[in-house]
Amino acid sequence: MSSNSIVKIFRFTTWGESHGPAIGCVVDGVPSKIKLNEKDIQPYLNKRKPGQSKYTTQRNEKDEVEILSGIFNGYTTGHPISLIIKNDDHRSKDYSDLKNVFRPGHADYTYWKKYGIRDYKGGGRSSARETAMRVAAGAVARKVIKQKLKSKYEIIGALVQIGQSKINYNNWDNKFINKNNFFCPDKSIIPTWENLINKSRREGSSLGAIIEIRCSGIPAGLGEPVYEKLDSDLAKAMMTINAVKGVEIGNGFNSVNETGISNADEMRIKNNKEFFLSNNNGGILGGISTGQDIICRFVVKPTSSVLTSKKTINTKMKQTNISTKGRHDPCVGIRAVPVGEAMMATTIADHCLRFL
Repeated sequence: MSSNSIVKIFRFTTWGESHGPAIGCVVDGVPSKIKLNEKDIQPYLNKRKPGQSKYTTQRNEKDEVEILSGIFNGYTTGHPISLIIKNDDHRSKDYSDLKNVFRPGHADYTYWKKYGIRDYKGGGRSSARETAMRVAAGAVARKVIKQKLKSKYEIIGALVQIGQSKINYNNWDNKFINKNNFFCPDKSIIPTWENLINKSRREGSSLGAIIEIRCSGIPAGLGEPVYEKLDSDLAKAMMTINAVKGVEIGNGFNSVNETGISNADEMRIKNNKEFFLSNNNGGILGGISTGQDIICRFVVKPTSSVLTSKKTINTKMKQTNISTKGRHDPCVGIRAVPVGEAMMATTIADHCLRFL
């Protein structure tokens, strides 16, 4: 299993399992003389950590990060930055009944077929616990972007759909996103989502979601044809997140409902500066950033761990049924928001180092 690293110059490698003593990552390619300490990373981890509301898993992890290397007197040295988070609240006994049984929708069966080992304790390496280190790497990436651009930029993610319930984009409010339990930009939809989550839990089920990530303040010119396109790298980054089953840039799949007339982003010039009249292509044309907001969305499937009994098989190739106990997110899309932000940040940081 050698595919634990992503991106090229700004490169990070994660390690650890859900119920191991710790998880961690090594971030390489960070320029020297960037001011960095744990306080720069912790706020982003706090957004992702479990147990913060009744709408997420009740696993209670502090997710406190420690920097082990790559920093001297509060500044990056240009050498690998090693980060670690200790696992404090793993309850492996919740998974003892799953030792020889495959959970439908999880990676249990495919990992067993590929590696011949059944790590039943929280899914081991396939667990979304690993994403905490992506968020930590993303915090470092934001510092790199700031140094390279030397101008204001922003990366912000939001939950835009749970199940079949969508936000009203006319109500989008960036300031409200971090003031509710769903990272939702539309205040009016919150009661509906609360009822959906509660109903799903009562039924022993779960819900999928769509997350939108926006990045503003990025100049034109990031990305390179034909196999290093910015949007292809973003798509890969988002697809590596647990439970993600689809990614789109700009109008994405809704482009099929448009025409060549309505979908094209027309241009004009004002005060000797060019600008676009729309952003249907999500700030990327031909794989290269246009200078507009970069807009990416991804869909996460409903949490596969549910209380309702499901048909499955075991390692002895016998048919059986399973009901998954333990502490699980009724909608993994909620905590996927800061993870999506992190993957946007690491991809943009890598492209800044490569093309600026």
